[in-house]
Order: sequence, then structure tokens, then C-alpha cells
Amino acid sequence: MIKKRRPSLPSKKWDLPVFVLLAVLGLSQFVLYACAATTPQTTVSVEPVSTEAKHWSYTGDTGPEYWYRLDPAYAMAQYGKSQSPIDIITSDLTVSSDIIGKPVFAYQETQFEVENNGHTIELVPMAPDNYITIDSDSYVLQQFHFHSPSEHQIDGKPFVMELHLVHKSAQGNLAVLGIMITEGAENEVFKETFAALPQEITHEGSSKPEVKINLADLFSGEQGMYRYEGSLTTPPCSEGVKWSIATQVIELSSAQIHAFNALYTGNKRPLQPRYERTVYFVE
Repeated sequence: MIKKRRPSLPSKKWDLPVFVLLAVLGLSQFVLYACAATTPQTTVSVEPVSTEAKHWSYTGDTGPEYWYRLDPAYAMAQYGKSQSPIDIITSDLTVSSDIIGKPVFAYQETQFEVENNGHTIELVPMAPDNYITIDSDSYVLQQFHFHSPSEHQIDGKPFVMELHLVHKSAQGNLAVLGIMITEGAENEVFKETFAALPQEITHEGSSKPEVKINLADLFSGEQGMYRYEGSLTTPPCSEGVKWSIATQVIELSSAQIHAFNALYTGNKRPLQPRYERTVYFVE
């Protein structure tokens, strides 16, 4: 830093004795202080700034194209390069059994609480009894929920609904399993769930229906998986999520689909650019 030299005052303008100058300066300081003390003070009213993030939604000015504006924590929704969902093009897959593995499921019958969180129907396990293993790491099931229509597409084809099972590792990393849903026979695994959907948003202290589910019953035999690195599909749209999309679809009856759509329809994020990401197929 360059300090500017303070210019010298010409000596010819300082003919008064020093003590007279000091007295004059002191008097002027006193006058200024007295005036400030007797002058009425003007109070400026400042509106408090809200620190609460604006509520996000799937439509209007709080919809997906505006999520990044609602809160700085949502910036990845606009600027991330590994966002979800995507369109999975089956002619452009990397077949792998060594580089990247297939999830291994360890699901068992568990009691779940059914919640209506204002965006979807979410089921939260009451015990950490369900987990999956991916690439030698274990991820415990945190919750599962539904989207209508599907968020992911296969070769440009959307499905009537999509199920997301969200898991977390001990290190805080996330792995989500997506299962596509078509209309067909009544789903026995979710029969009790769709008969007890909360019609109102669940608040703290609200009574929550409880259902018993064994998620292992959703799968029959060996099935392939599409795997890629993506993000959460809702704010804050954090990246680093390990996505697995099952090739096997499940069915819900027309009545079950209608029960969900009576509460939520269109709760999907639009497709996101794939960029240079590799999508794997594992058998």
C-alpha cells in the first residue's frame, strides 16, 4: 500500500499562538456536540429481512425453473452439471459388471409411518432395518415416496408413476433406487398404504397412519439396473447421488393411481441435461 504524504500547511497562515488555536478548536467541538444533543433525532424504520427460504413447488414462480432463485442453497438446480432426472437412452449405455456394480438389497418387513409432506406421499421406516449395498458401501433406507408421472424416462417414454427409495450411508452419501410404475393389477405390497393416504398435510404432532411393508416383495428374480451419478430431484438438488433405476417395472391398480393423483399429480421435475455423464447397465 502506498501512503500519501500529507501536504504541509503554509506557515504564514498560522500566526496565532498555539494555545489560542487549541481553544478555538475546543470551543467548536463543544458547539457541535451541544447542537447534536439538542437537535431532535429522526428514527428510521427498517423492515426486517426474512431469512426463511421461499416455499418451492412444481408450478408458477416457485416451480422448477425458478428453484435456484428461491434460496442460495438451491443454486445447483440451475448450475449443476450432474442433475436428475434424465432420459435413459438404451442405445447409449455402457455395459458393466466390473467397473460399477448392481445394488444388493437387504429389505425386510418393517413398520412405516405414512406422511403427506405437501409435495408427495412419503413413508418413513420406524426402524433402520432396510439397507442396500452399492460398490461395497452400505446405505440405510431413510424414506420412500412417489411421483406422478415418472420423473425419469426410458427412451423418451414416461411412466404413469415412479417410486423413489432414498438411502443414506454412514458418511452421509445418498443412493436412490427408482422403480417405474405402470397401471395394472392391484399392488398387494402397497394395498394398505393406498387405503390410508393422509388427505391433509402432515404437521409436527399430527397423527400418522402406520403400515407394515416388506419391500423385498416388490422384486421378483434377477433384474438389470441402469446406474448413473446424479442429484436429488427436489431442492436443494444436491449432487453426488448414486442413482439406480430398475429395469423391472411394478404395477398399481387404476384405483390406487387415482387415490394418489387425487392428492398429487404433476409432482415431477423436468428432464435435465445428461452432459458427458456415463449411464451404465448392470445385469
